[in-house]
Parts: sequence; C-alpha cells; structure tokens
Amino acid sequence: MRHVSPPRRSVSILVVEDEPLLRMVALDMVEEAGFAAYEARNADDALALLETQDDIGLVFTDINMPGSMDWVALGHLVRERWPWIKLAITSAQPRSQREMPACAVFLAKPYRLQQFIEKLHAMVDERADA
Repeated sequence: MRHVSPPRRSVSILVVEDEPLLRMVALDMVEEAGFAAYEARNADDALALLETQDDIGLVFTDINMPGSMDWVALGHLVRERWPWIKLAITSAQPRSQREMPACAVFLAKPYRLQQFIEKLHAMVDERADA
C-alpha cells in the first residue's frame, strides 16, 4: 500500500455519518470549530475522499455504519494507510475499547458544542506536535 507524507497545510475533518440530519449537525459543529469539513455517508465514501484529499487530518465517524465495512475496519484501515490521521469515534451506545483502533478517541452522543470543539482542537493540536 502507498504511504505518503502527512499534509503540511491546514487540517480538514472528514465526518462519516449515515444519518443525514446527524451528519449535517456534525458538519455544522466542525465548521463552528473553525475547520473545513468533508462528508461521507459510509466507509466506502470516506475511503474515496481519503484517497483524493490530502488535507484530511481527522476522521470523525459514527460506530453504526452501513456499507462494505464497519467503523472498526475503517478505523484500522485509516490507521494503517494514513497513520498521521486522528480518529474520533462517536455513538450513543457505550464504547467497546477492545475494538477501537490505536489512538482513537471516543466521543459519546449527545455531545455539547463546546466539548466537541475543545476535543477536536486538542486532537488536531496533538497531531501537529507529533
């Protein structure tokens, strides 16, 4: 598999959510936090964007996702192919630590805007320090 260097310009966030209303809310929150945002309905759409957009520095994905792969497979694939990309996983259900990819952060739904913004900035800042 092809490995490329991490991007040097501003970081965008990829929101992966199959529910249109929840995806719109998450996109609004990402933009409110000051980041550019991409959206994907499932892992297949997310991978297509990751292949073509080199400014994605964080993937924010829901646990429950339709398509050819679930959030676990997507997270592990992102970790393998783009190791500098941070992973934020969200769900209203309790998290399963055993399945989470290395360095993934869990954000429980519902999240408050300020909490969400602070977590995104902390993750992106951590990425910049790595």
